[in-house]
Amino acid sequence: MKKILLLVAFVATAFTQQLFAQDAKTSALSPLLTSYYDVKNALISSNSADAATHAGEFRKAVNAVDMKTLSKADMDSFMFFQDKLAFDAKHISESKDIAHQREHFANFSSNFFKLAKAVKLTDKPVYYAYCPMKKSYWLSADAAIKNPYFGNQMLTCGKVTETLNK
Repeated sequence: MKKILLLVAFVATAFTQQLFAQDAKTSALSPLLTSYYDVKNALISSNSADAATHAGEFRKAVNAVDMKTLSKADMDSFMFFQDKLAFDAKHISESKDIAHQREHFANFSSNFFKLAKAVKLTDKPVYYAYCPMKKSYWLSADAAIKNPYFGNQMLTCGKVTETLNK
């Protein structure tokens, strides 16, 4: 009986450690990165309707983050950028003008990059790319350049300047 109890305790401990290890890989803020990528990809495709929709979803997600699930440091960083990110997402979501959306995307990307540097959003690489024509940056899950500021007009214009989570 003692052996069974020890075995059960060992399995429970191992399971709990695995559960916490998985939680450490992602944050309550991780869905924001996916949502950001959706906005960026819509701008790459020059699809203002999708960009507006995805920006609206980002805005809802940024306002729905459960602060109780964040560490103190992550919560402080997130709270500093929360209103800024919501502001730019709101402007992108309320416009159908792709040029206007791209203007707000530059500031949106700048603030999101600062958050991504302060808070680990993913274990995968996040590429920070620069568009010399727009003099603005964006984040990408891929090292290949797909420029959201000019879409098909200058799809491969730019370069990766930094990689997070190498």
